[in-house]
Amino acid sequence: MAKYGIAKSLTSGLGSFGWRRTGRRTSYFNRSFATSSSQRAEDDQGAVEGGRDTSPMSGLVRAMVQTKDESSRSATRSSNYFEPALPIMGGRNLPSSILQPPHHLHIYATKHNTHITLTRPNRQPIMSVAAGNINFKKAARGSYDAGYQLASYVMGRIQEQGLLSQIYKLEVVLRGYGAGREAATKALLGSEGQNLRGRVVRVTDATRLKFGGTRSPKPRRLG
Repeated sequence: MAKYGIAKSLTSGLGSFGWRRTGRRTSYFNRSFATSSSQRAEDDQGAVEGGRDTSPMSGLVRAMVQTKDESSRSATRSSNYFEPALPIMGGRNLPSSILQPPHHLHIYATKHNTHITLTRPNRQPIMSVAAGNINFKKAARGSYDAGYQLASYVMGRIQEQGLLSQIYKLEVVLRGYGAGREAATKALLGSEGQNLRGRVVRVTDATRLKFGGTRSPKPRRLG
């Protein structure tokens, strides 16, 4: 009886400290048992619109969710959460190129420079440009303005070379925490990236973290 009483009290007490849904924000436990992808999209969009996150990354996610909502009204689509808006082309079957893996836009932002590389789905580079290639010298290469102009320059070259017809899906890969990280994200959300923004299907962070590793350099002593 004692064991049964303890077990009963534990099972009845799960409701007091278990996962619960508060407002429009949903925990990971509730998301894993969601009935459909539209419910997950509605919960995420509500969390972003609630004013709790105003970072550039949330703006990019908000643009991706809005693109999916607009496309779902005009055509029957799959349940992929971040699938971009693509036409059905008169009811015919989509070409096999749309079903291929996405292109990758690598944004490597360091303390001293910003590098942006566009690659094919098989990781072969199409173009690779750094802040020094657009006439930024020395310390100016790591500034916010250099990262913004570099991202605008890359997006302009993508349109000039006619690469938009080849890019059906795009994955943005962020690496590093330099000033160019936020600058490139802002450029993608601005008017410069209006043709690429709807093709983004995934945003990943490839920043390298050291677990142990070699000894760090000694801190600088100023003054």
